[in-house]
Amino acid sequence: MLSHLAKDHDLAALVLHDDDETPASSGPAMRAYCREVTFVRNPNGAAGWRRRALQFRSWLSGRSYQRHLFAVPAFQAALDRALGSQRFDVVFVNLPYLAHYGVRRSPPGTATPAVVIDSHDVGYDLARQIATSAASFGRRLHAKLNWRKLAREELAAYNAADGVCVCSTADQNRLAADAPSANTCVIPNAADVEHLQPRASYPAPDGRTVLFFGLLASVPNVDGVSFFLREIWPLIASARPDTRFVVVGANPAAEILAQAGPRVTIVGPVDDLRPHLSAAAVVVVPLRLGSGTRLKILEAWAMARPVVSTTLGAEGLEGVPGQHLLVADDPADFARAVLRVLGEPALANELGRAGRALAAERYSWRGAARSLEAFFRQTLARRDPAMPANRGSAT
Repeated sequence: MLSHLAKDHDLAALVLHDDDETPASSGPAMRAYCREVTFVRNPNGAAGWRRRALQFRSWLSGRSYQRHLFAVPAFQAALDRALGSQRFDVVFVNLPYLAHYGVRRSPPGTATPAVVIDSHDVGYDLARQIATSAASFGRRLHAKLNWRKLAREELAAYNAADGVCVCSTADQNRLAADAPSANTCVIPNAADVEHLQPRASYPAPDGRTVLFFGLLASVPNVDGVSFFLREIWPLIASARPDTRFVVVGANPAAEILAQAGPRVTIVGPVDDLRPHLSAAAVVVVPLRLGSGTRLKILEAWAMARPVVSTTLGAEGLEGVPGQHLLVADDPADFARAVLRVLGEPALANELGRAGRALAAERYSWRGAARSLEAFFRQTLARRDPAMPANRGSAT
């Protein structure tokens, strides 16, 4: 998104990161399209007992866990330096969890920037879902104690911002009910359709690999993979003894690692997802929790792979069931849909072709960047109706 915006605008990025590798791995690429990039280490971003201690601390306070996690004075100091040295038209806040920082600042005598929040999903709604889900007792307890605090903070951020980007009309409708003062716009998630596309050099689909990919520490993905392995995979495996289930993604949770076996492979993170996608006979998205839209479906479509998803997994995307993907929620129906794709190569090819065409037409990052730029201009015009429509905005 930023690389496309940088073609016409002057960008500076401030990144709050959790690990020591991020500046070295992301910095060189970001500096190719950002005039300035500042990395600030989050000392709160810990796992294990430190994470549990932070959760417990949040339970005893009036603030959400996310507010405690992302409260870093050094990050505010970096923002003060950046915003005080040059005037920006827009501050684009990636996720509402950073919206508590003071960003309406500018050099003396200049107008403060507009604030636009990028909401990848409706976090408090996801937390509310987890509180009554089949997740572990500890996750459900934390979500139950946290989601109302998170809702209060998140909705206040949306109402106070000049604009809010959401990924789907479903999320826009949620905010219309919960944050009626928010100025929202749907900016769809996207895929790098130039990078992700079928090539002759990649492995051909093997006709037997069922693939899931995504961040394997997130609660929706852990729940989805566990649900698939417990209730859907046995039906597929018994009907097609040659099939195998491959799970690709970073930070696999212990309950996922425990499922590895002769026909279930937990790959972990990979440097290049394309060969794994290319070799897969079908990509599954068995999600039961979440909001926003699923990048995994867009990326599978971009690689022309057939997708079988739950209704919630496909929520917010324009794909037509039966044309761009197959949709099923009942475990037996989901298994039958996967077996159908495995057993009907012509159907698999047609779903992949239609998905690729839809991704290229509706879900490219270039198109998303154009929509975001238009929303920036609209937001600035709401604040200052005299602003010329063609004025270039620094972001």
